[in-house]
Amino acid sequence: MSVPSDRKYTETHEWFMVEGDVVTMGITQYAADELTDITYVDLPDVGASVAAGEPVGEVESVKATSDVYSAVTGEVVETNNELADHPEILNEDAFDRGWLLRIRADSLKPLNKLMDAREYEAHIAL
Repeated sequence: MSVPSDRKYTETHEWFMVEGDVVTMGITQYAADELTDITYVDLPDVGASVAAGEPVGEVESVKATSDVYSAVTGEVVETNNELADHPEILNEDAFDRGWLLRIRADSLKPLNKLMDAREYEAHIAL
């Protein structure tokens, strides 16, 4: 599995990619593979406020239900509506088509504390 180098990663297997003041987030392919067959994704509504370190949704699979956490505080400006009908996209392409939501971040500074691709690869190799 290749870990994209254009984003930051959390220990809980979320990824964050910055485009201006908007942060796109998702779960890593490693997380999707560990969950196995993803059956449902629960995401906040556009316009909802999210807080760094707090759950912003859930990903359910045949194996488990996992909370998804934001690393930034801000407002949800877009969600990946395709996941409502096709949650399996996360298993197939978690780093691209499987993005979860986009947040207009109050500050990008919290992302500086996250792992880069090399550090995340070492983290999942443990």
